[in-house]
Amino acid sequence: MTPIVSIIMGSTSDLPVMEKACKLLDEMQVPFEVNALSAHRTPEAVEEFARNAKSRGIRVIIAAAGMAAALPGVIAASTTLPVIGVPIKGMLDGLDAMLSIIQMPPGIPVATVGVNGAQNAAILAVEMLALSDEAIAQRLSEYKSGLKAKIEKANQELAEIKFQYKTN
Repeated sequence: MTPIVSIIMGSTSDLPVMEKACKLLDEMQVPFEVNALSAHRTPEAVEEFARNAKSRGIRVIIAAAGMAAALPGVIAASTTLPVIGVPIKGMLDGLDAMLSIIQMPPGIPVATVGVNGAQNAAILAVEMLALSDEAIAQRLSEYKSGLKAKIEKANQELAEIKFQYKTN
């Protein structure tokens, strides 16, 4: 199996957040890889990874980083593949990382999800892949239908809760 999505994190301390992306990609049956590479501690490895990702069959990169959050931008600077940045909650509740990721210069975009939004990053990656893969598109459609069903069920359960002044 050849990975088509690459999940990169600056450190294995990001794994508890990024596991949500792994689980979603697994559920969608999308082959992926997971690696730890640091924009500051292993800059040459990051650049080599980014330059070679497309030739290895990678189609989307999800890059997570906290604090200075340079990793997604450094990767985006060395590839034409779409890069999705996941800001990791750190010193300033993740605001520092989010601002670092969204403030990219013209020509080097990084799609950015919310702080610790690994699951949304994976969904966005799957949506990109679904544009050219009907099987993935079908699984994504079923997943989204499941989200709708969960909310409808929750709303029905709320209707059963009684309070003296509740009107519905």
